[in-house]
Amino acid sequence: MDAMGDPYRFSAGSTPLLVSLPHDSTYIPEELARRMTPAALKTADTDWHVARLYDAAAGMGASILVATHSRYVVDLNRDPEDRQLYPGMDNTEVCPLLTFDMEPIYRPGAEPDAAEVRDRVARYWRPYHDRIDAELGALRARHGLAILFDGHTIRSQVARFFEGELPDLNLGTANGASIDPELGERIYAVLEASDYSAVRDGRFTGGYITRHYGAPARNIHTVQLELTWRTYMDESEPFAYLPGRAAGLKKVLERMLAEILAWTAENTANLPE
Repeated sequence: MDAMGDPYRFSAGSTPLLVSLPHDSTYIPEELARRMTPAALKTADTDWHVARLYDAAAGMGASILVATHSRYVVDLNRDPEDRQLYPGMDNTEVCPLLTFDMEPIYRPGAEPDAAEVRDRVARYWRPYHDRIDAELGALRARHGLAILFDGHTIRSQVARFFEGELPDLNLGTANGASIDPELGERIYAVLEASDYSAVRDGRFTGGYITRHYGAPARNIHTVQLELTWRTYMDESEPFAYLPGRAAGLKKVLERMLAEILAWTAENTANLPE
């Protein structure tokens, strides 16, 4: 393992809720950074400040899993075999080659080959997912059910992936397949009642994490929320967090997490012994 240590940070909670933040970090190991372009080293496609947005979650009893490496090292929310999330649309790789602005991530001839991609998946991707799998199993065993919340953020305009501006709050439930219908409705009701624009299963229906782990029939429920940067930060460099702007958003996110936990409490009580 490199100087950054483990490929994730984890803190255990007391409720059935696991919060995953797979794109929080800007860290790129030096041996990789030397092969990357100046555009890549800006790490502009980071989910900036996302852990700060959800800093109340641990106090609410959620377990927290946060990646320690940039998505340019390996994208934890992509299929390890690079199967497309959105067939027929532009998709990024498990080891991305282009930034969201279509700029090369690697200097000419320095792109990772197939063997290197497999190695990065083994070193960085697999441990994160092994931890998700283990925690969901432990939470379900302890509580009778488990909820995985995958938190993301994105620039409000990214022409590579969508026209115009995204809504502020983009809820993804794999078109309803990853979550109990009532829980999905209750989460979306909180978002829809806020002062922000919201959509469910629009441009973002959930990435690999949401789709792969969601199994409502086995009492494992998953959901992704993609927030636009304009709701809490400056969308241009140096990508500053704006506490005054973020304050209202954080209240909405706390209400949403509280609603998730209320649902889990109700449904844990109704599970058979």
